[in-house]
Amino acid sequence: MLEVKNLTKIYDNEVLALDQVSFNALKGKFTAVIGLSGSGKSTLLRCINRLVEPTAGQVVWDGVDITAAPQEDLRLVRRRIGMIFQQFNLVTRSSVLTNVLSGRLGYVNPLWSIIHYFPKEDISKAMGNLERVDIADKAHNRADELSGGQQQRVGIARALMQDPELMLADEPVASLDPVLAHSIMKILKRLNQEDGITVICSLHFLDLVQQYADRAVALNEGQLVFDGLPHEIDDERFKEIYGQEAERIG
Repeated sequence: MLEVKNLTKIYDNEVLALDQVSFNALKGKFTAVIGLSGSGKSTLLRCINRLVEPTAGQVVWDGVDITAAPQEDLRLVRRRIGMIFQQFNLVTRSSVLTNVLSGRLGYVNPLWSIIHYFPKEDISKAMGNLERVDIADKAHNRADELSGGQQQRVGIARALMQDPELMLADEPVASLDPVLAHSIMKILKRLNQEDGITVICSLHFLDLVQQYADRAVALNEGQLVFDGLPHEIDDERFKEIYGQEAERIG
């Protein structure tokens, strides 16, 4: 289980991005983090693996306090946490296969990575992960030759190279059209169900949350305003999350 306890983040000593947020994400479940842009979703996900350093509070995963871990221990913890980004974060001039292999950088000799040398078993693993996300035929294409949906599949395959137990997906479908968004969400849900990977995914749209998530937590201006089952978000809760002027579609 992942426990977030009174997590607070203040940027530049004045911008309160997270305000004592607390919730639990159960092992093997799909948790959605929802809210408007600027509500603190991305900061929350980045505090969990300490890409952003929290100002106060704790993140405890399977009994290990990530927020208190020294750098060497943190490096080992991060091996087990995959990260998927809204803007894909690929090296666009490199091949798809090379991008996926970069997910093994925490496991191989750093000198090997400089000269793009990876063991044969890692190359085989990379091809297998590309097959899992249905893009193995693009392995030797440059990443910038791919569509946005294809690039996000590469990002997922890269994260799978870590054999993650926890996957953090930061707005993974925000830049995709609805059809592609569902294709990516289906992949994440399949990995959650087939591999038992705990997924914490930030999303804008409630329909995606209700279709794919087991649980939802919602932020508004850095504060937790909902923690429960997606179907429990009624009209009143919806306005608490998205504002009194917001209207549900569908």
